[in-house]
Amino acid sequence: MKKQCFIYLFCAVFLLNCKGAKDLTDQVKLINFVNPFIGTDGPGNTYPGATVPFGMVQLSPDIGIPGWDRIAGYFYQDSIISGFSHLHLSGTGAGDLYDILVMPTNSRFSKRIKANNFKPFSSFSHERETASPGYYSVDLLDYGIKAELTATERTGIHRYTFPEDDTTQIHIDLGYALNWDSPTETHLKVVNNTTIEGYRKSTGWAKDQRVYFVIKVSKPFKEYKIFKNGTVTKSPVTDKDTKIVLNYDTAANEQIVLKTGISTANIAGAYQSLEIEAPHFDFDVIKNEAENKWETQLRKIDITVADDTKKHIFYTMLYQSMLAPTLLSDHDGNYKGANDKTMNAKGFDRYDTFSLWDTYRAAHPLYTIIHPNRVSDMVNSLLAHYKETGLLPVWSMQGNETNMMIGYHAVPVIVDAYFKGIKNFDTALAYEACIKSATDHSRQIDTYMQLGYVPVDEQDENWSVSKTLEYAYDDWCIAQFAKALEKTGDYNTFLKRSENWRNVYDTQSTFMRPKLKDGSFVPSFIPKEYSTYFCESNAWQYFWSVQHNIEGLAEIVGGNEKLSEKLDAMFSLNPLPEDKLPIFSTGMIGQYAHGNEPSHHVAYLYNYIKKPWKTQKLIREILETQYKNEPNGHCGNEDCGQMSSWYVFSALGFYPVNPAQGVYAFGSPIVDSAVIRLEKGKIFTVKTINNSLENKYIQSISLNGKSIKRNYITHKEIMKGCTLVFTMGKSPNKDIKNTMATSSIVYY
Repeated sequence: MKKQCFIYLFCAVFLLNCKGAKDLTDQVKLINFVNPFIGTDGPGNTYPGATVPFGMVQLSPDIGIPGWDRIAGYFYQDSIISGFSHLHLSGTGAGDLYDILVMPTNSRFSKRIKANNFKPFSSFSHERETASPGYYSVDLLDYGIKAELTATERTGIHRYTFPEDDTTQIHIDLGYALNWDSPTETHLKVVNNTTIEGYRKSTGWAKDQRVYFVIKVSKPFKEYKIFKNGTVTKSPVTDKDTKIVLNYDTAANEQIVLKTGISTANIAGAYQSLEIEAPHFDFDVIKNEAENKWETQLRKIDITVADDTKKHIFYTMLYQSMLAPTLLSDHDGNYKGANDKTMNAKGFDRYDTFSLWDTYRAAHPLYTIIHPNRVSDMVNSLLAHYKETGLLPVWSMQGNETNMMIGYHAVPVIVDAYFKGIKNFDTALAYEACIKSATDHSRQIDTYMQLGYVPVDEQDENWSVSKTLEYAYDDWCIAQFAKALEKTGDYNTFLKRSENWRNVYDTQSTFMRPKLKDGSFVPSFIPKEYSTYFCESNAWQYFWSVQHNIEGLAEIVGGNEKLSEKLDAMFSLNPLPEDKLPIFSTGMIGQYAHGNEPSHHVAYLYNYIKKPWKTQKLIREILETQYKNEPNGHCGNEDCGQMSSWYVFSALGFYPVNPAQGVYAFGSPIVDSAVIRLEKGKIFTVKTINNSLENKYIQSISLNGKSIKRNYITHKEIMKGCTLVFTMGKSPNKDIKNTMATSSIVYY
């Protein structure tokens, strides 16, 4: 009997443990720590909808009302939804995309309002809304309809649960446009009672956008009405504004699945997207596949941290770092090229949505660590753009050059990949593209080459100082590329050009100051003012954009102590109540603006003047105050992965001040530990001893068990697999005189 009782007890414990193990597995799924609503309120401009890592489709709700707050289609403070469109930008200031709007309705509600251009809409509540990686759901309260969304790389899948109604409808609106977007030609064709095909061509920020699509529904529609400019017509129809309404009878809780395959090349590509990625109507299977894709990518960095809020923020930032660039090519390689022709990517996936002025700083360096194979495709995509247009992209989207922002920042992305051994691309072509883009006569590069700086142009917002500094940094990258390829003449030329930042330094004001064509500085100059001379910044914020020669910057202002004083002033000179701050000047700590990219490396610069404890204090402050696990959780535009990548790096304890150098400066890690799973089976481990909110200062550092006396780690060390240990304390350890890598030397 005792033996039998023991067996019963063993079985009970075993079953309990199995249940506990299952529950634990559910608890530790990293997708559960992602909050896609972070950034949907305030200035973040993110979207909460369904997508997969770097996917072509971003299926997300649209409020349907224009405005800066709704640049991503959705704004957390709003209370209506006007439908679900298939393409969105993550965290930008650009009001574009919103293609192929789908909205389910029925007889319960028919109100229309001018604010959303009299489109169908419904109220909703955040209490009956949820979002997670690869999935979004909301109850459309006025109709009693539950909407669920998921996605594959090139398809968007909708599942609508309807109440009983004999006037149920699904609206597919190609004329719908928001903010900068405007359709130029749309086309609809009813193939049969379950299939619709068409395209939407539009203009906006990107001038020639093309989305070809095929929509299939799981239940045949009983009838339909097709519209041309608001008037009923017949299928097929082609015009600027077209729409189709599918009519159904639905029983209580009846579900209809609608799936949309898209392509930028042709309708055949859209069919291919559906056939390969969503050949069935099983919504839950596709949702699970999307979740697994995200879980696999998030598992590349496994952190432990006592504060669950920080874990939610970390994994949301890691998630948002993978929302761009986005896939552009079909399964057969076809895509809409930047030359407005249908092109074909052979041997790589073609990506676009390159917000390079933002993302060259931290997002692309992060990809080289955790997505090196994808980086190869990204570089080949940049080179494809070069072959199509004769120049590398500046800010490209949907097979278009938008020419937004400044610099030729595809250069550091390419050069960084080359030096990090990601060389599955044509090196000679890459070098040619870098040289060509740096010697083109557009965007005042010709004047920059002639004068050694970009002069003021009073007739235009020319951002002259910012252009000079950004060009000089990119020139340094080309110089290093030339040196590696033994192009001595080019090396000397571009190394000299990389020092052009000195030409706009003003010894009187000790700032980078706008210059006229005659070589004189503008007479009226207040460093904290926002003017046309600086790109989305002021002179305080752009002073530090000499990432490739911090030592030279210190020398020109009078030495390390002078630079230290200037850094101290940067973080303590708070804006006055009467100061006019533009919309992009957010996340302010003194004149430091974490909400905009030129500031992102500045707090790390104390490492270069032997005061690393000041970096450590500031990095902790930024991590703790500028990111929150709530809709208003971003202090500025998320900007296609840059804002989030800053957090991922900094939470781990290091950051690429000079993004193409192969060196990461130490900050102040907030994780207790992190395991970074690299490709080829290597593991990079970060451990933080005595980590706490108060213990923000590094006391000692070891690498693979050996104490190191430096404030950086190299990319080569990381990719070999190693263990980095920080020991933390409450007070600065000013006795540590750790060295910092020279900013002008590559360390690969």
